[in-house]
Amino acid sequence: MTNSKRRLILVANDDGVQARGLHSLIEIVKPYGDLVVVAPEQHQSGMSHSISLLKPLTANLVQKEEGLLFYSIPGTPVDCVKFALNKLVTRKPDLMVSGINHGSNSAISVIYSGTMGAAIEASLYGIPSIGLSLLDHSADANFELIEKHAKTVIDKVLENGLSPNISLNINYPNINLKDFKGYKVCRQTKGMWQEDFEERTHPYGVKYYWLTGNFNNLEPDAEDSDEWALKNNYAAIVPVHADLTHYKEFERLKSWNL
Repeated sequence: MTNSKRRLILVANDDGVQARGLHSLIEIVKPYGDLVVVAPEQHQSGMSHSISLLKPLTANLVQKEEGLLFYSIPGTPVDCVKFALNKLVTRKPDLMVSGINHGSNSAISVIYSGTMGAAIEASLYGIPSIGLSLLDHSADANFELIEKHAKTVIDKVLENGLSPNISLNINYPNINLKDFKGYKVCRQTKGMWQEDFEERTHPYGVKYYWLTGNFNNLEPDAEDSDEWALKNNYAAIVPVHADLTHYKEFERLKSWNL
């Protein structure tokens, strides 16, 4: 159960209810208040801001104890946030945290990210939100670095707040604690994935294709970019928002007098 006198923290992820990163994040934010955790039943990486329109959702109680309600949803990360805010919480959360993602959400990856989709969805409701990711895709990733240092940013967000409809996209390098240089506020790196659909053959002879690729950093020496920060042992903080308007181009197009 939750206590109206304590902070309310909403937690979600995209790697699914069993993901080690989610359970690490729960332990990180437990001291801050009561938790409502809503996670996808299955792995939902790459779902971005998708929602379930053509199937019903159910909410399955995973755990209930003092200060913690934990549900799983057979849907997307954004489904989880929408459902939580509409059906599970009785007051506006003080903070929303998403993750910890197993793998990077830096640079252009942010637009594909279910982790950041969930965080951005919460920001649309006026809730300060943070997405956290570690540059390690393995199921048994070590989140010790984030467990030790995430408090620094969480404290600042709770103390100072964020501008309306803003989320923080925070990526951590996969390094030893002793090598960590701290946080660096950055912008999103300009770059693209160079992708390929690798052809494989099923044992029954059916051809199928597996998406692969490598990230092409178009500005590797840009010291204000998130990729530079990560390669130099900083955690990269990029403020993001859902408004996709390009305002300089908006002004230029008005001159067309259409």
